[in-house]
Amino acid sequence: MWSSFWQFLWSTIVIFAFVAYLVILFNILIDLFWRDHLTAGWKKALWVVFLIVLPYLTSLVYLIVRGDGMALRAREAAASAKRETDDYIREAAGRSPAQEIADAKALLDSGSITDDEFASLKAKALR
Repeated sequence: MWSSFWQFLWSTIVIFAFVAYLVILFNILIDLFWRDHLTAGWKKALWVVFLIVLPYLTSLVYLIVRGDGMALRAREAAASAKRETDDYIREAAGRSPAQEIADAKALLDSGSITDDEFASLKAKALR
């Protein structure tokens, strides 16, 4: 009974370490090929070769040597994605009813539209 429990525990630890390595490996590859535009192609190829030949050691060295830049590039990518998302939401949402009514009121005050046209624009904005 204890033998199978310890076997299960060891298998769980090994599987966890392997999944953690895969996450680190994919983050390194994403950093190399999608985020880092300044590193030359042959340096990227050299990192990949070392990741294949000595995977754990190379991953550790990459995180030590390029970890700060990796974090900076990830932060910049997240900020860029947030800006793009916010811009898309603003574009898709259009103008708010309050903005439409304020613009219509400014037109009414300037005499460009009548009271009936203002009421029509206000009703349209509130729909």
